[in-house]
Amino acid sequence: MLAEHDLAALLEARHTDPFSCLGLHADESGRLWVRALLPGARSVDVLDADTGNRVMSLAERRDGFFEASVPRRKRRFEYRLAVTWHAGVEGAEAEIYADTYAYWPQLEERELQAFASGQELRAYRLFGAHLVTHGEVSGVRFAVWAPNARRVSVVGSFNSWDGRRHPMRHRHSAGVWEIFIPHVSVGDFYKYEIVAADGTLLPLKADPYAFAAEMRPSTASRVAPLPPENPPPRDRARANERHSPISVYEVHASSWRRGPDGGFPSWDELAAALPAYVAGLGFTHVQLMPISESPFDGSWGYQTLGLYAPTARYGPPEGFARFVAACRAHGLGVLIDWVPAHFPTDAHGLRQFDGTHLYEHADPREGFHKDWNTAIYNFGRTEVRAFLIGNALYWIERWGVDGLRVDAVASMLYRDYSREAGEWVPNVHGGRENLEAIALMRDMNERVGEIEGAITVAEESTSFAGVSAPTYAGGLGFHYKWNMGWMNDTLRYMAEDPINRRWHHDKMTFGLIYAFSENFMLPISHDEVVHGKGSMWTKMPGDEWQKFANLRAYYGFMWGHPGKKLLFMGQEFAQRHEWRHEEGLPWGLLDDPRHRGVQLLVGDLNRSYRELPALHRLDCESEGFEWITSHDADHSVFAWLRRDGQGQMVLVVCNFTPVPREGYCLGVPEGPQEWREVMNTDSRHYGGSDVGNGAAPLHVQDRGAHGRRQSIALTLPPLATLFLTPA
Repeated sequence: MLAEHDLAALLEARHTDPFSCLGLHADESGRLWVRALLPGARSVDVLDADTGNRVMSLAERRDGFFEASVPRRKRRFEYRLAVTWHAGVEGAEAEIYADTYAYWPQLEERELQAFASGQELRAYRLFGAHLVTHGEVSGVRFAVWAPNARRVSVVGSFNSWDGRRHPMRHRHSAGVWEIFIPHVSVGDFYKYEIVAADGTLLPLKADPYAFAAEMRPSTASRVAPLPPENPPPRDRARANERHSPISVYEVHASSWRRGPDGGFPSWDELAAALPAYVAGLGFTHVQLMPISESPFDGSWGYQTLGLYAPTARYGPPEGFARFVAACRAHGLGVLIDWVPAHFPTDAHGLRQFDGTHLYEHADPREGFHKDWNTAIYNFGRTEVRAFLIGNALYWIERWGVDGLRVDAVASMLYRDYSREAGEWVPNVHGGRENLEAIALMRDMNERVGEIEGAITVAEESTSFAGVSAPTYAGGLGFHYKWNMGWMNDTLRYMAEDPINRRWHHDKMTFGLIYAFSENFMLPISHDEVVHGKGSMWTKMPGDEWQKFANLRAYYGFMWGHPGKKLLFMGQEFAQRHEWRHEEGLPWGLLDDPRHRGVQLLVGDLNRSYRELPALHRLDCESEGFEWITSHDADHSVFAWLRRDGQGQMVLVVCNFTPVPREGYCLGVPEGPQEWREVMNTDSRHYGGSDVGNGAAPLHVQDRGAHGRRQSIALTLPPLATLFLTPA
C-alpha cells in the first residue's frame, strides 16, 4: 500500500512526484498495484485494455484515493479505469478512461536541453496543449515552463477544475512540467494551477503558449490544434521587396465594420468584405492591429496576454486562417502588429508566473512601464527569448502572414525610455541602450529573414541608427521603419493656415535630408486619429471646401513622396470624427460626394503608385528623388522628380495655398519635350474645383527656371497636388 506520507501529500496536492505513486507500480516484492486519485468518484474498476474484461476493483482508501493490488498478474499490462461518479460530479453511468499516470514522459531530453540552451527556435512545438495519440488513445499533451514552482497541475472543464486530478511531471533539467491527459479534446478549457516555491497557491494561470483562449472577460485557455505550416505565396518575396509598391491599409478588426448584431464581426464576415474592399482601392497589404488574445478591449490589443492565440473576439482560430486565405485570393499581403515590448499585469497572465519574476525583470527600474502600467519582458533570459522569437516565426510560418509590424521598438531600445534620472539601470557599459533587447531584435529579424519573402517593420520614433540596416552591417535588421519624423513635421505644416505656411516651409522639406537613411514607410496610423488628435479631416484648416482640398493635396504629397505608404482605415474617405474603437466606421459618409471623392482619389493614388515604377521602385534610394524646387516658400509650392533608375520619371508638384496659379514656370529635366498631367487632386472627379492642365500635352520651352535650362508653364490648382509624366 502507498505510504501514508505520500497519500497525505497527494490529497493535499503538494506531492512533488505524483507519477511515482499513481498509476501501475510494483512494490519491493514485485507485486503490482494500481492507484488512482479521482475525487468525486464512487467506484473504480480496472479493465484489461485488450479484452475489456474487468481485472479488479479498486478500494477507496480515503477522499477519492483508490488503490488495490493486481491479482494473478506479474507483468505490466495496459489497462483502463471504469469510473462511476457520485451524483453531480460527472456522468451517472460508468465512464472508461485511459489513465494519465500510465504514460511515460512526453518530451525528449534532447528537446528540453535544446530549449534550455536557446537552440530551440520554435518552442511552441513543445509547449502548450498539443493533440497527440498514443496507440488508440487520443488526448492532449500539456507542457509549461515554471522552473520555480513546487507543483503544477492542469485544471479544466475535463476534471472539474480540481488541481488534485492532474498534477504534472516535473522535468528538472529545464524547469518544464508536462503531462498527457487522455480524452481531452479540441474546445476544452484549461488553466494551470501553480503552487509557488514558498507554498503559496497562485491565481490560476492561462497557458502562455495556448493556441486559443476563452472569450473575455473569461480568461481560460482553450485546446486547439497547432495550425499546419502555411507555405508562402509564390510571389511574396517580390511583393515585399524594397523595389515593389507597398501601400498598407491599417485595420482595427473590431471597428472596421461591426457584426450584424452590433458586436464583434467574425473572421468570416471580415473575409467576405474587407479584402475585396482593400484590393479594390489598390492597396497592396492589410495590416491588422494586434489580434493576439488580450483581456481589455480598450488596449486595442496592444496589451496582450495570449501571444500565440488569435483572439476569441472574432470566432475560432481557424477563421483567421480563412481570412488570410481570402486576402491572398485578392492579391493582398497580410501584416500583423506584434507586441514584444511589454505585457499587462493581470493575475491570470505572465506576471510572476510561477511565483517569481519569470518572464519579467524583478527590478521595476527594468521590469515596469510607467506609461502603460505593464511589465517588461526579461529580454536577456534564454527561455523568454525563445518564447518571443518563436512567436514571431509562429505567425509567419503557421498562419501565413507576410510579416510583423513591431510595436514600441523605441521603448525596447533604451533603458531610460520615459524615465527620469535614477529610475533606470545602465547597461554593463554604463550606457542607456538596452543591449539585451537589441540582441533579441537582431536575432528575431535574422530568423524571420530566413523565411522567403517575410518582412518586419519597426515602429521606432527616435534617431537610432541602422534600424533597417542588415545585422551583418551592425543594424537591427528590420526591413522597413516607420518615418515618424516625416509624419509629425508634415502634419504640423498642414495644420497651419495657408497664409502662414510660408513660415513653416521647411517642415515639408526637412524629411528629405534623412529620407534615404532607412527603408522608410510613411505612416498615417491609428495613433494620429485618437486621444483628442481628431481625424485627418479635422486636422486640416479652413472651411469645409478647404478641409477636403487640403486633405486631398496632402495625400497626393504623401503618395508622391519617397517611402512606402500606410493609411489607417476611415481616413481614405475623410472620416470626420476621430476613431472610436467601440463602433464601426461611418460608412454613411460615402453618400456625400465629397467624401466619396477622397475615397476615389486614394484608389487612384494607389493605382498610380503601382503602375508608375518611378513612384515606387527607388522609394528607399536617393537616386530616385530630385528636387525641382524646395525654396518657393512665398507661394508654398514644392516640386520634385521621382525616377525609377531605368529612364522613367514622374514630376510631382504641390500648391499648398488656396490661390490658383496660371503660367507657373517650372524647370524640367532635359530630354522629354512634352509632359502630361496624369493626376490632379483638384479634379471634379474627387470633389475639387477642376482647375488644372487637362489632357493636352504641356510643351517644353527654352526658358530657364529653377536652375534648369528648360521649363513648362503650368496651371497650379488651389490646394492641390499634380503628377505629370513625359508625354
